[in-house]
Amino acid sequence: MPGRDAYLDGLLAKKIRPKDHIEILRPLLPAKYSPLQPNGNGLQSVYLTEVPTPLAEVLIGLIGQEVAPLALSATKVIPTSTDDLDAWERMIEQGVAGDQSISETDRLAIIRARKGQGLFKDRVRKIEFRCRITGVENPVHLVASHCKPWRDATNEERLDGENGLLLTPSIDHLFDRGFIGFEDNGRLIISPVAHQPSLQRMGIDTTRAVNVGAFTSGQKQFLDFHRNDVLLKSIRS
Repeated sequence: MPGRDAYLDGLLAKKIRPKDHIEILRPLLPAKYSPLQPNGNGLQSVYLTEVPTPLAEVLIGLIGQEVAPLALSATKVIPTSTDDLDAWERMIEQGVAGDQSISETDRLAIIRARKGQGLFKDRVRKIEFRCRITGVENPVHLVASHCKPWRDATNEERLDGENGLLLTPSIDHLFDRGFIGFEDNGRLIISPVAHQPSLQRMGIDTTRAVNVGAFTSGQKQFLDFHRNDVLLKSIRS
């Protein structure tokens, strides 16, 4: 976004080029979706990325006190907007649609899996019978929600029934965006950044501990990814 970047450049008295400080910054770069390459160049292939708090703090220190107030806003995870994630997934979907190395049947199944439908839903229904939260059983009102999100998964994982839960659309939204998660023993996890009154209205009982039942060993592996990479957490108290 050149216009936004130019605006921010105009606000800063001291500007830095991350590439000039890459020896300091390199150890702090995330292994996945890094905003920079190890040589300090930008990574244009990544559509959305998060700047980890340690990296943000070093950048703030390099720039100086004029951006110190940003450190306050960096202490919590800010959920990525639905529009941004949808745009990201549409770009990936276009890549799948144009990939001639995948059969047409598989391409259609992978694309439909993004919306929790088709072959993926059929495979999830062999493991799951109802929404874990609301108890809704009618498949018309359920979607197959990926534990390891479609946007992060391989094509094989996108169609793996063990990578799914049957959820109502509102619960699917909360799960996919990281506002809720699950422990391996079935305990519901509510993110500390979630708006609890909204969750209550959407069918989540926030007043007591909730256990939704056991998961298969395959589901537990994918839920581990969800807890570590999707579930929104406070970085600091």
